[in-house]
Amino acid sequence: MKKFLFCVVWLCAALPALASDRQVFLFNWSEYMPDAVLEQFKEETGIEVVYTTFDNNESMYAKLKLTGESGYDIAVPSTYYVSRMRAEGLLQQLDKSKLDNLQHIDPNKLNQPFDPNNEYSIPYLWGSTGLSVNAAEVSVDSVQSWADLWRPEYAGQILLIDDVRDVFSMGLHVLGYSANSTDSLEIHSAYEKLKEMVPGVRVFDSDSPKMPYLNGEVNVGMNWNGEVFQAVEEGADMAYIYPTEGAMLWMDNLVIPSGAKHVEDAHTFINFLLRPEIAKMICEDIGYASPNKTAIGLLDEAVRTNRTVYPTDEDLRGSEFQNDVGPAIAIYTKYWELLKAGH
Repeated sequence: MKKFLFCVVWLCAALPALASDRQVFLFNWSEYMPDAVLEQFKEETGIEVVYTTFDNNESMYAKLKLTGESGYDIAVPSTYYVSRMRAEGLLQQLDKSKLDNLQHIDPNKLNQPFDPNNEYSIPYLWGSTGLSVNAAEVSVDSVQSWADLWRPEYAGQILLIDDVRDVFSMGLHVLGYSANSTDSLEIHSAYEKLKEMVPGVRVFDSDSPKMPYLNGEVNVGMNWNGEVFQAVEEGADMAYIYPTEGAMLWMDNLVIPSGAKHVEDAHTFINFLLRPEIAKMICEDIGYASPNKTAIGLLDEAVRTNRTVYPTDEDLRGSEFQNDVGPAIAIYTKYWELLKAGH
């Protein structure tokens, strides 16, 4: 009898979703969209957002190539993957006549080299990859540089983001090279440098890199600024540090894959996300900087002045936005696979 009642309750709960033929399939990073935003969108429009996650750009790109015409309606690639996907015909042009809230985006975040005139992408959030520490175990003052992660006392306590470009950008910066290097010798040198550290790496994580800190598995390493913001909001004694060599900067973008089936509703959802009050909700919930200039003026002062979310010019000294490295990505990938295999 209990099983029967459970089935009835489940079926009743599922009926609205089953009855609705308006859905948008969103392919996004983990913990990168507040549930309240999805719920409000459905309440206002009747459109259900079916949320699927990926943990790095490489897996997102591979999945979109694989799914082709039966894939997702919206994806959220980082800067350098927008240009790559655009060049390979994986994206469709946006209809800006359906995006009247685009007026709220900071002009400085538009018309970037990876997508001139934003024909295929709209900025969603931007942030940085820097250092983080468990401040209860490690002095914040003792970790100010990427090079500090090579210190022997941190062996076995280190977390690295499970992302080839983030990790190699760190190695390149330590050696004084650009994070966007396409020089095979420089990339090889970064690989040799990173090999020295890898035996001391406890975890590679890009799904939720705050969790190994919260679970006591690691005390120091790389992190995304928003992950540290969220951890602190949850009561963790964590600190985010902009390394002296420079952080890695990125911008994640809303795109419509070429195989999208619900293009009209995808535009509706993107335009909804560009509303200042919605962009404010997203920023305050997950701790990444919004490119929405109107929304920034609405932010709680504690978020707007939080340097983990909105860094100063001094914080960003030496930092670089990640760009498309073209064919050199094959070199990065080769050494990344060797690095992860311990060779």
